[in-house]
Amino acid sequence: MIPFNKPYITGLELAYIEDAVASGKLSGNGKYTRLAQSFFEEKYQIKKTLLTTSCTDALEMAAILIGIEHGDEVIIPSYTFVSTANAFVLRGAKIVFADSRTDHPGMDESTLKALITDKTKAIVPVHYAGVACDMDMIMELAEAHNLFVIEDAAQAIDSFYTSKSGKRYPLGSIGHLATFSFHETKNISSGEGGLLAINDEQFVSRAEIIWEKGTNRASFFRGEINKYGWVDIGSSFLPSEITAAFLWAQLEHVAEIQHKRVQIWNQYDSNFKGKLDSSGIKTPTIPSYAENNGHMYYLVARDEVQRDYILKRIKESGILAVFHYLSLHKSEFFHECHDGRELPFADLFSQRLIRLPFYMELTLAQVDHISQTLLDIVSEYEH
Repeated sequence: MIPFNKPYITGLELAYIEDAVASGKLSGNGKYTRLAQSFFEEKYQIKKTLLTTSCTDALEMAAILIGIEHGDEVIIPSYTFVSTANAFVLRGAKIVFADSRTDHPGMDESTLKALITDKTKAIVPVHYAGVACDMDMIMELAEAHNLFVIEDAAQAIDSFYTSKSGKRYPLGSIGHLATFSFHETKNISSGEGGLLAINDEQFVSRAEIIWEKGTNRASFFRGEINKYGWVDIGSSFLPSEITAAFLWAQLEHVAEIQHKRVQIWNQYDSNFKGKLDSSGIKTPTIPSYAENNGHMYYLVARDEVQRDYILKRIKESGILAVFHYLSLHKSEFFHECHDGRELPFADLFSQRLIRLPFYMELTLAQVDHISQTLLDIVSEYEH
């Protein structure tokens, strides 16, 4: 069976973990935490970064930092993982869902203005599949209505956005805050893990306090104060040095990993382009302002019946492909809270999207095998 995902190991993870153990500093915010954070700040032009135990935790920190309170409204896409919504629901926010684009699962930026009310506090664009949302449009809306923008860049490490002025920005460096994931399904992994990116100076000091359980402990260890105490709300968002050591082994190889993943993506795309048109299956669209970071390769089936048939038959052929998110506005938890608006394109992607196997060790020969197997199944279905 060709799996859907297989975590990549560079070979240095255990050595760095052993070094962390030998250092006697295991609880976090040590050598490897600082190395990982500095990597993001320097390579991706981010003012301040903090490693977290998950992207979910980073989103929860962001919700605290922007002061989400009961009754505030936060606009997010319906087609996203539940963590994007949960972080704000936990602080009492009302979630207002945006539909997907017609050509891509990401949020339809053209619909956002109509969703803004006097209670709206933030927009949370999700860079689905590592493909940028139209950040010029979103940041202009945010500025006009005095809103915060939190980029959910869980899938978007080493992906970029080109602004209308022609400047190229790393995703996660544009919004007031941003979050990344290092879950085992992501390009760069520590098993579980995340990172909060802070691009607005006003959040830097408080973020570190929230990160350290509401204390000014980090300032104490830097010698900036002579004692530390409880000064704000917070939680145990800081990961261990063992997690950070594993992550550092991955970050050192980001160029190699990204090169291979983009190569896999391009091979899939070459294998399918122009060969699925008659079946009604669509290949991914990447807007002109966005770049591809090789996070995933997906197809969009003609309908749910065709999608389910392909998934069943390809699994029988020894290949594990999967569908992806179910629209959050129709979820068991939230559907009664939704305002009743139809979100047809979020539902379309929920019913039709197919994610193909994608991981660092996937060979191009395996990509060709998967591609041909799927093309044969589609032909069989059509006849």
